[in-house]
Amino acid sequence: MASKTLSSEIEKMIRHLCLNDFPCGSGSWRKSKDSGDGPERESADELLDLLKCPRSPWGQVDDSWSPQVSTLRELAVLAPERLRKNFIYNHFTTLRIVDKGVSVIDDGLLKFSKLEELVLSANLLTEIAVESLPITLKVLELRANRLSSLSGLSSCRLPQLQYLSLGSNPIGLHEDVSCITGTNWPQLVCLDLSDCDFEDQQALVKALSALSCLKTLILEGNPFTLAPAYPGRTVDTLTQLAYLDGSDISPEERQQFRGFATMNDLKADTAFATVSVGRMRGMPDPTVRVEGSAPELFVTTKYYIFYEFPSHHAPDNLNLACKSVSDTVSTTTEDGSTNTSLQSNRNHERKIHRSDCGVVKTTETCSITAPMSSHSTSKLTWSEVMDFSDSQTYAVLSLRDFKTFLKRGLYLRLEEEKIVSRPAASEDALSDKSGQTVKDMKGRKGKEPQDKLISTKVKSTDKKGTSVQRLVDDAPIRQILGSAHVPLQSLIRGDPELSVICEFDLRYKDFEVDVAQTPHKDLEKNKNEDEVLKQRGSCGKGQKNVSHSKCKESKKQYMKTQSDNPQPVQQDKVTVELRVQLEKWGSLSEAQPQQHS
Repeated sequence: MASKTLSSEIEKMIRHLCLNDFPCGSGSWRKSKDSGDGPERESADELLDLLKCPRSPWGQVDDSWSPQVSTLRELAVLAPERLRKNFIYNHFTTLRIVDKGVSVIDDGLLKFSKLEELVLSANLLTEIAVESLPITLKVLELRANRLSSLSGLSSCRLPQLQYLSLGSNPIGLHEDVSCITGTNWPQLVCLDLSDCDFEDQQALVKALSALSCLKTLILEGNPFTLAPAYPGRTVDTLTQLAYLDGSDISPEERQQFRGFATMNDLKADTAFATVSVGRMRGMPDPTVRVEGSAPELFVTTKYYIFYEFPSHHAPDNLNLACKSVSDTVSTTTEDGSTNTSLQSNRNHERKIHRSDCGVVKTTETCSITAPMSSHSTSKLTWSEVMDFSDSQTYAVLSLRDFKTFLKRGLYLRLEEEKIVSRPAASEDALSDKSGQTVKDMKGRKGKEPQDKLISTKVKSTDKKGTSVQRLVDDAPIRQILGSAHVPLQSLIRGDPELSVICEFDLRYKDFEVDVAQTPHKDLEKNKNEDEVLKQRGSCGKGQKNVSHSKCKESKKQYMKTQSDNPQPVQQDKVTVELRVQLEKWGSLSEAQPQQHS
């Protein structure tokens, strides 16, 4: 794509003013002393009315790029002979060239020798040519461009500059901080550095202290503003400031932040965020969904919330890549423990696709290089209101990565865990199948892998002779019921806390169990019956087939019933309370006793 110079864009906009066309200019439509008063000639006042009338087609001209446009067109009617090139250039004191794709500031700008205000926001500028800026500038706005360095701007002496906006540019290196000096901008009153990438608050405010006339400063959106020592350190260091981030600085605030300027604690440049998961409402009763499917089975259903958050507690094995959703589900623990993994350095974003069964598939592409901590809340059984009361505090050393994470937002997953318990087989059947006794299995409790059946109750007989049935648990069945995205941009803009109600649109299928899995003792009973029937002849063989196919027919009948009466995918809306709070120090006494691991 070819570069577009600033002077060429300005020349095009001047041509669109039609200064030599009707009703402007000195054409044949004008009355003059030498010409007669023909019907085709208009007086200067009549031509001026055509120019100013809001219903006139000649009055519909874009004048938003300079307030001098209207006066210049009036001069083109009243005194067209004055409209020479140099006069036109010197007439402009303000130029606002916004979102025009300008990529180069060329020396053609120097022709505007009386230019005081230059606004070049939302263009494609990557550098500033110091020799192309008029020294008469008082206002320079370069917001939302592609400036990656201040080296060019710092070497340009603008002695009359009072307002400078560099916000929303990818600047913030140590070299950029050293470019801010009071020598080049001795009259600078207002500086906008919002939404940049400055991380070192102490170094930046030290450089800004050289601007003796600075009264208004905008820093919100920089990574260091997420640290607890902001705005205290800035307010205490820049004693001449009157306004910070759009708010005035009161004497009480200055007294409150006294001592922050000399703070050298590492914690002052580390962000601390507390994520709290509260009550969940709207979850449908799971017993309704499983009722009648398998009457002899016992199903325990629990729910929990899973999310990932940046944390500096990185694991020893730093070669872990970003975990997919299917991996992270299996690593969550019963007590809500936290697992940490290192994200990949490659740029990637997360895209969530939900299938009909409620399982979420992800393809992640995130640009966050900080280690991510995976956390799941405690698992709760169903109730109308489930209070997780879960609160976790995270320390993030890389403030730039933390800002990237907040811009992306927090992804929550609502997950369900079902454990099916079924009647256990007899001790003899278990011994025949595995070659181990029940006592041996009891001795190995806790050593079996997760996918093995684990005993929950032991068959015994109480004093009254009542038999207590022993149950075994199947491997847990987990599915993701829904996901929610929580925007966190307000924390970047300066809000210390965000409280929201997250909504999950549930999509799940009715829970199904394999009814063909009958207890071992029933199989033993069927085996003994078949041996008796075998001795009775051919009639017994027919009954044997019925006996052997009993389980299969039961399963077929169940599946036929399910196919004849298909259950539609259930959709329910569940809400979960969430709060994300950044730690901010209101005084030096609050900062000193803080102890974070």
